[in-house]
Amino acid sequence: MATTIPNSLLKYSGTSSISDLLQSSSNGVNGVPLKSLGKTTRLGSSSLIRRRDLSVSALIKKGKKKDEHPWPEDADPNVKGGVLSHLSHFKPLKTKPKPVTLDFERPLMDLEKKIIDVRKMAQETGLDFSDQIIMLQTKYEQALRDLYTHLTPIQRVNIARHPNRPTFLDHVINITDKWVELHGDRAGYDDPAIVTGLGTIDGQRYMFIGQQKGRNTKENIQRNFGMPTPHGYRKALRMMYYADHHGFPIITFIDTPGAYADLRSEELGQGEAIAFNLRTMFGLKVPIVSIVIGEGGSGGALAIGCANKLLMMENAVFFVASPEACAAILWKSAKASPKAAEKLKITAPELCKLGICDGIIPEPLGGAHADSAWTSQQIKIAVTEAMAELKKMDVPELLNHRMLKFRSLGGFQEGLPVEPEKKVNMKQKEEPIVQREEISKSSDIELEGEVEKLREQIMKARESSTELPKLGMDEMIEKLKREVDQEYAEAAKAMGLTDSLNKLRDEFLKSRKSSEQAMDPSLVEKIEKLKADFNLGLSEAPNYASLTYKLDMLKEISKAKKLSEQNEKAMTLKQEFNKRFKEVMNRADVKKKIEALEADIASARGSKDETLVKALKEKIVKVKKEVEFELADVLKSLRLDVDVVKSKTKALNEQIPLPDIKYRIDELNEDINEGIEEAISSTDLKNKIELLKLEMVKAGKTPDAEAKNKIDALKQQIKQKLAEVLASSSLVEKHANLKEEIAQAVEDSGESDESILKEDLRYGDSGVGIAAGRIYS
Repeated sequence: MATTIPNSLLKYSGTSSISDLLQSSSNGVNGVPLKSLGKTTRLGSSSLIRRRDLSVSALIKKGKKKDEHPWPEDADPNVKGGVLSHLSHFKPLKTKPKPVTLDFERPLMDLEKKIIDVRKMAQETGLDFSDQIIMLQTKYEQALRDLYTHLTPIQRVNIARHPNRPTFLDHVINITDKWVELHGDRAGYDDPAIVTGLGTIDGQRYMFIGQQKGRNTKENIQRNFGMPTPHGYRKALRMMYYADHHGFPIITFIDTPGAYADLRSEELGQGEAIAFNLRTMFGLKVPIVSIVIGEGGSGGALAIGCANKLLMMENAVFFVASPEACAAILWKSAKASPKAAEKLKITAPELCKLGICDGIIPEPLGGAHADSAWTSQQIKIAVTEAMAELKKMDVPELLNHRMLKFRSLGGFQEGLPVEPEKKVNMKQKEEPIVQREEISKSSDIELEGEVEKLREQIMKARESSTELPKLGMDEMIEKLKREVDQEYAEAAKAMGLTDSLNKLRDEFLKSRKSSEQAMDPSLVEKIEKLKADFNLGLSEAPNYASLTYKLDMLKEISKAKKLSEQNEKAMTLKQEFNKRFKEVMNRADVKKKIEALEADIASARGSKDETLVKALKEKIVKVKKEVEFELADVLKSLRLDVDVVKSKTKALNEQIPLPDIKYRIDELNEDINEGIEEAISSTDLKNKIELLKLEMVKAGKTPDAEAKNKIDALKQQIKQKLAEVLASSSLVEKHANLKEEIAQAVEDSGESDESILKEDLRYGDSGVGIAAGRIYS
């Protein structure tokens, strides 16, 4: 390698002819023969000039040696893709990306949390919960499968935008044997939002061009969130020319919300760069396959998407405008994005029906980020199959195939006469969406005012004990029901379930030809499934807030009406009973009995004859029973169930100081509570209680025989331990003493003491029952 040293850095010594000094640089140094390089001497007198020796000294600038490389000194030569792969800016992330849960995936998180909790419990306790874990995992997988096989368009949009979704470089590194990234547009800038490079798949070279998003916030800022500038599209154009010249098939990966639309990009010719790419791609003589791996937005995606075959990932979307932008334009609100996503037909299945997409690449349940390696292999299979088909075509056939793909899109025809009926229909303009929204808002405000007025009337009626405005409530309930039905219909329309709902309604009407005919089980399953899908996506509907508000109003008014009807019925019964009671008490035979009884009581007042007093008491009880039976007949005539209850504690209340007895019973109950708490806090009993809880959790709602026997054995051990602890204390003696005092107090009345003991002394002899109840709950 020739080395050039500036003359200003040379210092000559020795003699040389002028012709030698002016020799060419073929020997290595400009103007200086290499054979004359020797010891350094200074240029001196003429005698020194006659000498043939010449020495050269040069100032060498510090820098890299000629054998140094831009990759690390300890670079692995066996790295996939070769040593040149060290030049790529794309490196593995140092930290694992944080899991992100989408809104519609939140119901699955409860099941996942249960699985984690059970595993943690199994590790902590050492018990075997494998059956419960398998059951929960099966339930989780089934819920995941049901969710991801019935995704709405807006849910697919959210999956396509998932922060952890694999990027272009993730897929390229997984599917290529060797990969070298190529940089720059040769105009002064290397746009990081578009990445290009050469790679091999099964020994075949391909040119890869793709839009690259970041895997975290820092990378997204560096990659400009996958939105290319004109430099990026010109870099892609340069690589297309390169691939066309060398005969490399082109594979493009689309993943962008759109081209970067800032002032600087427009000044640099954003539209011209995209248009130039569109025109050029239709003339390239090599096969082109495009894959939409995320979201493909507008011309920013189409600038590298004019291919012979366009493939889409299962949860990818391809649109002319994002659902949010479309909703903001048509409905003046981004909340209508679910409806816009449905109308735009942006998902892979819909685009396949329209002929825009040529194939769908499957994704694992949960999206591509759930298993990026498997997803990359599916891309590799799809690409190799598509390229094998295209390589069979010669150049004219390949160009014609690409042209016809785009010429066949759409179904509009010019020059055909329009039918008169259609002309009339075309003249009828649809009512503006804005006006509809204003009408809806005004109707909601009017409805809210009516409800508030009715609410005030109900409050006034309750305060003044007057009749509630029943007619107004009935009208308002019917009006709210109509409003709620309309809101449900709008929600179903926004979620794209209207057609399914109408179809299912028709099936239901056909299956129910007669009222006695049983419903088909498959139809019941379809109804339940549609109901689950509707409930799952209801919170995402644009009118969800309005629907919930009207439902709350309907529930409130319905509840007020129900209470009004109950109060009205109770008042009617009360008035009727009072009327019948007066009739009974005013009857001649009843009046005669009561007057005779009052006379006997007056004559016996002050008498000390125990026989007379006892006979009078029996007569009072007899008359009372007769009157009660008369009143019971009255209540039965009003269709009310009557139980004549005999008072058992009246004599006890009259003869013993009940407050003192109740105070002592409460005191004993407190002592029993303290004893139970002390017993439960003991280490041995506490361990048994924890073990019982674990066994009950492990057994679930339907325990088998073995689990049930374990649980019963543990319960019996806990009860026995509690009985031993409480029996060793003074509580049993206190309870026995109090029981004897109560028995002595009620002995004169002839009543049994069982009722008061059961009513007030709740814990029995040992207090085990209440303690066990606390433990099991």
